[in-house]
Amino acid sequence: MNQPKKLTPNQTAVLETLSKSDKPLSAYEILSFENIRDSGIKAPLTVYRALDKLIDTGRVHRIESLNAFVACDGNPHIEPAGFVICEECKNTMELRIRDCEDHLTKDALKKGFQVKGIRVEVTGTCSDCQKK
Repeated sequence: MNQPKKLTPNQTAVLETLSKSDKPLSAYEILSFENIRDSGIKAPLTVYRALDKLIDTGRVHRIESLNAFVACDGNPHIEPAGFVICEECKNTMELRIRDCEDHLTKDALKKGFQVKGIRVEVTGTCSDCQKK
């Protein structure tokens, strides 16, 4: 993992915004937060650059199906993470998928497929929404 010793002000603002959010956020949603505006970030490209670096260092994950981003819920890591996503409230929880990744990679290799990345996203209904 190529993790910088210190985050830039833009990266810090974006990471703080994601860390405080209770749901995944798109780059445009990130732009709407007060701390982002106060930090001087005004363009989506600036948010995307910060997100790219935060993803590279394992601090943020992209939720492909939502085209949104979440802060890593534990120590930064670059190994693949899986997610369970509530279809109702969009609550997202991170899962460790090392065993799943190993199984899928081995199966793909047997079929002559070279794996570049694995994304696991499980959709359903969280326990809170099930009670409603």
